[in-house]
Amino acid sequence: MKISVACDGKNVSGHFGHCENFTIFETADGKIVSTNSVQNPGHKPGFLPNFLGDMGVEVIISGGMGGGAVDIFNERNIEVIVGVTGDATKAVETYLKGELKSTGSVCHKHEHAHECGNH
Repeated sequence: MKISVACDGKNVSGHFGHCENFTIFETADGKIVSTNSVQNPGHKPGFLPNFLGDMGVEVIISGGMGGGAVDIFNERNIEVIVGVTGDATKAVETYLKGELKSTGSVCHKHEHAHECGNH
């Protein structure tokens, strides 16, 4: 399974579309088998969910995310986990244990990360 985390460096980004990079975790048998960091190719409405979906991502983890992106991920049957903070690897490990839950932190203003409130 491929899990993508919207990151600023090695930490979960506060806002999906404005992250620095996406860390793609390849997992098997409940463990991380490889990681790859992909620079955010740019924030354009609707682009990033399809970009990640086309890479085979099945789960996206982020601090916050706009409703439009959530809708596209849902249409593509990609699980969305939002409201996450801290180290990206730890977040994925927690997810693999079945212990990472989404807070449903969806950003309704689509301008700057700081406008999404506390995630």
